[in-house]
Amino acid sequence: MATATIQVEGLSKRYRIGQLQTGYGTLRDSMAHAARRLVRREHRPPEEEIWALKDVTFSVEQGEVLGVIGPNGAGKSTLLKLLTQITTPTAGSAIIRGRVGSLLEVGTGFHPELTGRENVYLNGAILGMGRREITRKLPEIVDFAGVATFMDTPVKRFSSGMYVRLAFSVAAHLEPEILLVDEVLSVGDAEFQRRSLGRMEEFSESGRTVVFVSHNMQALARLCDRAILLQGGQVVLDGPSEEVVAHYLQAVSGTPSRRVWTDLESAPGGKRVRLREVRVVDEAGREADSADIRKPVGVELTFSVLRDDVAVFPKIKVYDREGDTAFNALDTSPAWNEPPVVGDYTSTVWIPGNFLNEGLYTVDVAVCSLGKAGMHKLVHQTAVPEAVSFHVHDPGEGDSSKGRFPGHMRGPVRPLLEWTTERR
Repeated sequence: MATATIQVEGLSKRYRIGQLQTGYGTLRDSMAHAARRLVRREHRPPEEEIWALKDVTFSVEQGEVLGVIGPNGAGKSTLLKLLTQITTPTAGSAIIRGRVGSLLEVGTGFHPELTGRENVYLNGAILGMGRREITRKLPEIVDFAGVATFMDTPVKRFSSGMYVRLAFSVAAHLEPEILLVDEVLSVGDAEFQRRSLGRMEEFSESGRTVVFVSHNMQALARLCDRAILLQGGQVVLDGPSEEVVAHYLQAVSGTPSRRVWTDLESAPGGKRVRLREVRVVDEAGREADSADIRKPVGVELTFSVLRDDVAVFPKIKVYDREGDTAFNALDTSPAWNEPPVVGDYTSTVWIPGNFLNEGLYTVDVAVCSLGKAGMHKLVHQTAVPEAVSFHVHDPGEGDSSKGRFPGHMRGPVRPLLEWTTERR
């Protein structure tokens, strides 16, 4: 059985909003302020409190990579500060088994007046490493950070990107058993982010534990085995990373992976067609919030045909996470060339694997007919904008269209095309 390197039970943190006095002053100022309160019989202002974390419980096994996501103010950074003992909990406990390396914000653990080289030794000493061990790792740290020219310069003169590169390099190369990383890698450039994610993958493969807080959903779904969603200081979902990411993105967009209209009279549509259900399905026909980039994903439309006087056909329009149109698709089967018989129909359109890029996709659905002769337009007999959504994730293995490239490829589609090469 795997050993839990992090065990969190009922962890809570309460903060007081506001202050009882204007600030910290001299002894004379404090005495004068107290005297005025007595003379004026001032009453202490009511204290306002906020729970940054409330009754959080989870465990992380040895070698597991746990992602932590949620909106701003959800308690993600507070959680990491409690795990690193920067602050103490109001209630509950967090048991950490192993040496911890952390990167919680720009310059964590660095002294601005010390040089880059001196800060490497300082951080190594904090992690409990000897000078000889740090010296052996130093060339690798400097090379990864790419700041060799500035190692003997006080870090207060570093740019934020240089700060982060060196800080992450120290945290990742001084071999802690547990690595805690907050959303600071976004400060680095694209190349450094790519190498950092690769380093964290190597770190986890070596049997060490990683807790990764990020707003980069694609990186988190690829890197993490499991994720927890924090909201309002509480864990609202804990499960496979691709499912938690899909749930979070759908909650943010307000578009689920299934819509149902049970009442025909109130279902969207008109006198000819009414829509009854739309859902995203996997290749086995099961409802799905997310899709493996290598596998097909389907959009299933169930609709009722009420009159047989017009030929109709189903159609979808897919948008990427930026709101730009990825593509339109309509059913061109000859079966729809004639008016269909009155009744209920279910049509599924399949989007092939290795076609869409990573990210959240939103789908408009419609059942259409052709306009009058000579009019180049579609008539929507029923249509629902942003009917459903789904998240495409790349597990970073197998035959995805990125091959061995670990970075992000732009664009809504990312097809796996056939190539031929001849030596001339």
